[in-house]
Amino acid sequence: MNDKQLVEKLSNAYGVSGFEDDVIAIAREYLKDIADFEEDSMRNLYIRPKYNKGIRPQVLLDAHSDEVGFMVQAIKPDGTLRFIPVGGWNEKSLPSSKVAVYTKKGYITGVIAAQPPHLMTAEQRNAPVTISSLFIDIGATSAEEAAAFGVEVGAPVAPATKFEYDEKHGLYHGKAFDDRLGVAALLIAVKELAKASLNVDILGVISSQEEVGERGITAAMHRIKPDAAICIEGCPADDTSAPSYMIQDAIRSGVMLRHMDATVICTPRFNSFAQEVAKESGVKIQMAVRSGGGNNGAYIVSSNGGTPVIVAGIPVRYIHTFNCIAAEEDLYSTVNLCVELCKKLDGKVIKGF
Repeated sequence: MNDKQLVEKLSNAYGVSGFEDDVIAIAREYLKDIADFEEDSMRNLYIRPKYNKGIRPQVLLDAHSDEVGFMVQAIKPDGTLRFIPVGGWNEKSLPSSKVAVYTKKGYITGVIAAQPPHLMTAEQRNAPVTISSLFIDIGATSAEEAAAFGVEVGAPVAPATKFEYDEKHGLYHGKAFDDRLGVAALLIAVKELAKASLNVDILGVISSQEEVGERGITAAMHRIKPDAAICIEGCPADDTSAPSYMIQDAIRSGVMLRHMDATVICTPRFNSFAQEVAKESGVKIQMAVRSGGGNNGAYIVSSNGGTPVIVAGIPVRYIHTFNCIAAEEDLYSTVNLCVELCKKLDGKVIKGF
């Protein structure tokens, strides 16, 4: 598959936290000719390129496979589904959204119900939207019929948005860009590095369950001991919401290198090195300092006695919603930065971090 097909397949794949199997299958297919794979019980995928020597310092490329979604909590007597969120959602964005509900025979279509205004009281119109006030409708008329559809308690539910590529403007439209664009960048970079002269070995980890507390990478870091790490993320673009002087993650402005957020201070010397490499290589970057948020970098930097880490973010508008927008050029800026960094890293440089 080519890169555009890869991005489309990754975005369209259903992979709510804990149910990332379809995403992992796409990654395996894309790199099947140049890498060996291993999985653990959390559905972390370890990618070991065949061009590694096994005796050089190891650089980790990390991206998480899961997306925010929901889980069926109960089937109501009228056949609708009570659900809970998996990951962080803005509840106001949910009513009338189309979803895919897992059954053992495949995903079926549902909708997060929105009460027609004709049937709403004044009190209902003014009430805040909460998860507890919403339900999923799959078209069943009773609990028995919903069960006959194949729905069970514990079923994952994912947004049913289909990917679109705006070729004229180089834009991606779709779901799960956090972090399927990061996964795409990781996979493309691993393939590109097969052509490079390296002084390091590469380890890719497509980690699970990031959206519910970075659980996959926490488990993975007990199994691996990288010498340095690049955490590749889809990050919330702020260019349509922040005042001009606070815009730090705009689409078409390149890789967002994060100094800190609520969970991590990225390794300052590694960050400075990445900025120098980007300048030398002509890769567009932008710098960010966040008061909130979090990512796998927090668990990487504090593991194995301390692992130097940077966060390479791909700007995504309307992250954690059913409809995201991102620029193709930002994906390739991220790929190029990862490739150029890996080409310039060696044992001496890493020890200087």
